[in-house]
Amino acid sequence: MANNMVASIRNAWKVPELRKRMLMTVLMLLIFRLGTHIPVPGLSAAALSQLAQTGSSLFGFINIISGGAFSNASIFSMSISPYITASIIIQLLTIAIPKLEQLSKEGEHGRKILAQWTRYSTVILGFIQASAMYAGIRDAVVRRNFWSYLTITLTFTAGTAFLMWLGEQITEYGIGNGISLLIFTGILSRGPSLAAILYEYLRAEILGPGVVGYIVLVVIILVMIAMIALVVYVQEAERRIPVQYAKRVVGRKMYGGQSTHIPIKVNSAGVMPIIFAMSIMTFPPTIINLIWGSKETGPVLTYLKNINDKWWFTIAYALLVMFFTFFYTMIAFNPIELANNIKKNGGFVPGIRPGKPTADYITKVLNRVTWFGAFFLALVTVLPSLLQAFTKISNVWLGGTSLLILVSVAIETVRQIESQLMLRHYKGFLD
Repeated sequence: MANNMVASIRNAWKVPELRKRMLMTVLMLLIFRLGTHIPVPGLSAAALSQLAQTGSSLFGFINIISGGAFSNASIFSMSISPYITASIIIQLLTIAIPKLEQLSKEGEHGRKILAQWTRYSTVILGFIQASAMYAGIRDAVVRRNFWSYLTITLTFTAGTAFLMWLGEQITEYGIGNGISLLIFTGILSRGPSLAAILYEYLRAEILGPGVVGYIVLVVIILVMIAMIALVVYVQEAERRIPVQYAKRVVGRKMYGGQSTHIPIKVNSAGVMPIIFAMSIMTFPPTIINLIWGSKETGPVLTYLKNINDKWWFTIAYALLVMFFTFFYTMIAFNPIELANNIKKNGGFVPGIRPGKPTADYITKVLNRVTWFGAFFLALVTVLPSLLQAFTKISNVWLGGTSLLILVSVAIETVRQIESQLMLRHYKGFLD
């Protein structure tokens, strides 16, 4: 896998257009990393860094997703989370409102309108989240007044809008999905911090005294490698449904007669169920912690502020991941339309009658495969929490959400590079 990845990147670099796209992607990501070090006027970076390290788990989570921008009091402190939330809302409304559903089926024109509405929703949600964040980090504000509120909230909102623009530029002129790559880069940038935590734990003998600490360190690294290998294996796994096309004569030529297959990926929904579930589950505690984080509250709000640490929160998170896995799979895969296309082209699944029986068979196979993929995503999501609960060692396990995003985005980006290379190879061959 690693050799194929390196070979694909090396071959892509030899193609002028792909080299331009790769350089554009790297440039946009460098701008993102540079922006994480541009401070917001009127905020204390030291106070925010302390909140990210010793405050609620929410601030630590925001810091990871933003690639350290939160602890730096940066203009990108909110990261791209308002855009993700806006995308969730628009996609759910597309299913619920017939007019929006019709727009989504109108091709490029409809998608552009929905994308524009998503942008407007991002700015509105960004300002709302920035206002809530201002309330939550009020202790880090150097001078609290209306103008500081306006400056900080508008800067946060503008930072998110700029990140949204960066992501769209990467998607259009670069390689891969821009929004996913921004999240990927933010998470990857926290790798050195994880290594530093492991080193400090080893020196302080938190992992164990003497040789025991080194053994525990090796076990932790092996578990992480095993998790990455498992994610890669499942991401690449697929169930193939054989399809046979009958022979037919058109004029003096004979067409068809070949055998092919329909590939159904085990995790066809990709990383989006994790991102969507993460955004929804963290939204209530985000608002509560940002508004009442440092205040004395009643028992209900106190409980809700710390629901991230409750056992039922982990279960609800896993169930929501499974729901979005089915939700996204059903949107991306239409068995009835697929069965009709096979029938129109003179194809059939061996042993299954064309038409509705074929659609029912594809639906049955799809449901079985999706159940496995949904359980796998849920397991990857909750596994780090389970490991932390059993080992009593915190802040060293690579989060399931982060891990899946890293692996999925890396595989998808390399796959896009390979498809671009294949397209150019076929084009040259035909010429």
